[in-house]
Amino acid sequence: MPCEQQESAAATARYVVGVDVGSTVLKCHVYDQAAAVRGSSCRKVESLYPRPGWVELDPEVLWSQFVGVIKEAVQAAGLHMRQIAGLGISTQRATFITWHKKTGKPFHNFISWQDVRSAELVDSWNKSLLLKVIHVIFTVLHFLTGSDRYLAPSFLNFSTHQTSMKLSWVFKNIYEAEEAARKNDCCFGTVDTWLLYRLTKGSVYATDYSNASATGVFEPFTKCWNPTLCHLLSIPMSIYPPVKDTSFNFGSTDCEIFGVPIPIMAMVADQQSAMFGECCFQPGDVKLTMGTGGFWNVNTGQQLFASRRGLYPLIGWKIGEEVVYLTEGCMSDIGSAIRWAQDINLFTSVDETEKMAWSIVDSQGVCFVPDFQVSVNDPLLCASFMGLKPSTTRNHLVRAILESVAFRNKQLHDMIVKKVRIPLQTIRADGGISNNSFVMQMTSDLINKRIEKPANADMSSLGAAFLAGLASGFWTDKEQLKKLRQVEAVFEPQKGSEEYKPAMDTWLQAVKRSLHW
Repeated sequence: MPCEQQESAAATARYVVGVDVGSTVLKCHVYDQAAAVRGSSCRKVESLYPRPGWVELDPEVLWSQFVGVIKEAVQAAGLHMRQIAGLGISTQRATFITWHKKTGKPFHNFISWQDVRSAELVDSWNKSLLLKVIHVIFTVLHFLTGSDRYLAPSFLNFSTHQTSMKLSWVFKNIYEAEEAARKNDCCFGTVDTWLLYRLTKGSVYATDYSNASATGVFEPFTKCWNPTLCHLLSIPMSIYPPVKDTSFNFGSTDCEIFGVPIPIMAMVADQQSAMFGECCFQPGDVKLTMGTGGFWNVNTGQQLFASRRGLYPLIGWKIGEEVVYLTEGCMSDIGSAIRWAQDINLFTSVDETEKMAWSIVDSQGVCFVPDFQVSVNDPLLCASFMGLKPSTTRNHLVRAILESVAFRNKQLHDMIVKKVRIPLQTIRADGGISNNSFVMQMTSDLINKRIEKPANADMSSLGAAFLAGLASGFWTDKEQLKKLRQVEAVFEPQKGSEEYKPAMDTWLQAVKRSLHW
């Protein structure tokens, strides 16, 4: 189909599109200059489980869904594609694919960040003498230089969440990928890179700093792909894409896809995108996301904190000369635990859960230890209910699940306060579970801090749109973006954290008993 002429494009392009390719849902919103949503579309992301522990996405299905939600959202807004000034793409992090450089044909499905196929490889490396030697070398280097750059490798342990180990698995187990890599014909890409490649019919191959830093293969200190790690794991350096700014003109979509070329003005990892959407622009600003997983992100400004156990550094975004760093702590399985509870009919609608939790004074000693995804710290940790009694009801079980979210929020908050040497400022929450007043109030009580909840919980889409809008001139600067923020609710501490101490102590005991299952 021939492309339509974009007559007086500057005059008609009055909207930006933000797409969020999450782990469970793919959402697209069309925003006007007041950051109001004019049209939306949403589709469920279908994960594949071909073997126990394997989690994949079909690239063709994802591509079809991605194009579909954009078309549907623009249509729902009553607009034409020529009215779109720019497209911003937020994507789940560390999910990747490899494909042949010349044919564009994938060597395998997307391997999800949740996939644990590399467990044996991880275990072998973590027990190896070579890793112990690396620990000693970098401990000495850190002692002699005092440089934080050498701190993380001094206690490096691999995990199944890391892209590096799954990439190593790919080159050990998929002959076609290994052969293509030897001939410099293999391309690696996270979800953003693959979508950009497809949107431009193969003419643009790139990622951005936020997505690159979330792979664990990209060195945030040097802002380069890590040659030492790749050499250690026998991963060829030739496979990686160029890394571009987060808010940047990546090119335009091929006009056959949407009828007109749409400028691709931002690519960003989902948690960093939510941080930008929340306008957490100052050092000490905190973004708490509670969705499929739970994430605490602290803006550390131009200071890069080395990895410490349980926390790790990321590049938040790069815009021109500005590079903003974050420190992140995460919990992997909030959403999956709540979906599981719904699947076994503990409740019908997620909206019921806060009423169920508020309807009783406590969980009657029932504890829920959530870890449906394999824990980074203990791959043998099992999900469990403890303290069940004949008097236990569905309300007690649901309250125990929600309490476990608040307790883990308290753990991550305390770890951040202890290890990040920046005073925490505003805390802003987003994600589906931020709509649960029980979790929000209990978290506020436990950490003794005020938490803001925005009117729009889809912060990853908004962040991608903000970044695209800045690059396209749709919005002028961050100060303008701050004025567009709308707060729906504010949670102030109402109880002292000591009131929760008996319940949290019991929960911590339950966690200990679930270790090394």
